[in-house]
Amino acid sequence: MKSNFMELELELMYIIVDYGLGSKIIKYAKKFGIIGSTVCLGKGTIRSSFLEFLAINESRKEIILMAGERSVIYSTMEELDKKFSFNKPNKGVAFTVSIKEAIGARGLKEINYNPEESRGVEKSMYNLIVVVVEKGNGEHVVEAANKAGSRGATIINGRGSGIHETSKLFAMAIEPEKEIVMIISQSSLTEKIVSSIRKDINIDEPGRGVIFVQEVNKACGLY
Repeated sequence: MKSNFMELELELMYIIVDYGLGSKIIKYAKKFGIIGSTVCLGKGTIRSSFLEFLAINESRKEIILMAGERSVIYSTMEELDKKFSFNKPNKGVAFTVSIKEAIGARGLKEINYNPEESRGVEKSMYNLIVVVVEKGNGEHVVEAANKAGSRGATIINGRGSGIHETSKLFAMAIEPEKEIVMIISQSSLTEKIVSSIRKDINIDEPGRGVIFVQEVNKACGLY
């Protein structure tokens, strides 16, 4: 039976800026067709100027997530870059990854999307590495990544969805005692960084954590 899913190219844009800018960015993005956004709090861990994923060491950050049709997301990123100067050091960073499926998202129809079919075989210059670990281990993840060439990360505190219920990520509960570490990596360094984290955190042992990697399609503000 033919699928009723609508074929559409969707992107998820991450924007990471200083605390307090999130609401201004969301308000401005609505002018360009962005329907909704989600904001999370995190902290930066930059230790070098090369590929600064965040601007200030140990500073409070806001992580804004926006989803939409690819052309809308790309044009919105360009307008946000002009307005908030992501192309200048210490002003923030924005990047996008493909959405394979979107079901139940407000303002979007159900999607079944194959990014490989759409993009062809072009190779991304950057990857997004996401690591979920017990609270307190986030800094260890960052240290392991730095040894392999990473230059910074964002650490987000994971939260459950209620007293008797927790969110799930790859069958691993995301509760208040979890930390989510996001790292932007050059593609050539990704395998080395992941291997360093895997070894130092003993990620293969049950309950130690989970790592996943996504290709970054478009980015601005990376140095």
